[in-house]
Amino acid sequence: MFIKSVTPVSPTSGESFAGDLRIGDMVFIRVPARPFREVASATNSWTNHVGVVVDDHGDEPLIAESTFPLSRTTSLSRFLKRSEQGRCAVARLTHPLTDTQREALRNAADHRLGRFYDTGFNLASRRQFCSRFVREVIDEGANIQVGKVETFATLLQDNAEPNLAFWRLWFFGRIPWQRRTVTPESLLQSSEVRIIFDSQASGTA
Repeated sequence: MFIKSVTPVSPTSGESFAGDLRIGDMVFIRVPARPFREVASATNSWTNHVGVVVDDHGDEPLIAESTFPLSRTTSLSRFLKRSEQGRCAVARLTHPLTDTQREALRNAADHRLGRFYDTGFNLASRRQFCSRFVREVIDEGANIQVGKVETFATLLQDNAEPNLAFWRLWFFGRIPWQRRTVTPESLLQSSEVRIIFDSQASGTA
């Protein structure tokens, strides 16, 4: 994984690298709650939550995110403090955004704030979940599609040991195999982004 030179910092404060973040950057963390741990396991990934920078001025950047119960904006430091062992990574779009795209991206995020969280991870739902929120905000604001849309069947068949018992329980006995979704890991691995910071690679977590 290519890591651009960024000053290593404590991932729980975000104070040192906050000034390096730009609107449109995606910040990935690992939430320790059980359902989110299962998301990471199902996607063979360490990360299970993502937000997008929508304001890079002021005391610190603001992160727009879909979280339980409602989508909202969160300061970078508070966002990072929720991550297990302070793990975080930042991905930046490979195509620099214009001022017009940055403004459109902020507006796209604003229009999605206050929406209920979708625990079914369904792209067709009126609700939101984190990776869908970020993907749609960037698509609407910058006309760039990040991440991979796939069905639960495809997602879980790529996992050598999927925890089907958990997901059957989560979906009340029946996994919606043909439901389309998108995951934080697919955003992180998108060809449209490059990793500019990884706390583990930098030795800070």
